[in-house]
Amino acid sequence: MLDDVYNKRILALAANIPLLQRLPSPDATARAHSKLCGSTVTVDVTMAGDVVTGFGHEVKACALGQASSSIMARHIVGSTAQELRQVREQARAILKENAEPPQGKWADLAVLVPVRDFKARHASTMLTFDAVVDAIDQIETRRREAAA
Repeated sequence: MLDDVYNKRILALAANIPLLQRLPSPDATARAHSKLCGSTVTVDVTMAGDVVTGFGHEVKACALGQASSSIMARHIVGSTAQELRQVREQARAILKENAEPPQGKWADLAVLVPVRDFKARHASTMLTFDAVVDAIDQIETRRREAAA
């Protein structure tokens, strides 16, 4: 069963992670860490309005954290804050609620399906999704405070 988790697609995504450079002037930076396995993902995000315009990250994670980060990096630029929050919830639901993966641009989340049975791997798989939403929340909070 563990071979299903570390399948060829997961390993291919982990081996080819786009945007592996930190941004020089991000609107927000967020870090997510799994105490269980020691994996860490740090993301930098820039936004114009509600749309992500720039993304960079540093990934020090297992193959599952790397694969999730790879999926995120392939699709985040041009995505809206609401879409990215929904993607995080979809990833969580795939792992914890046996939900079906989405269609369309985020269809690669289907690679997470075999991870369902390995609860100890859920945290590292979710790192990039949690960090991205944290960064978006920071940006939106700063904007609200500046407008007040």
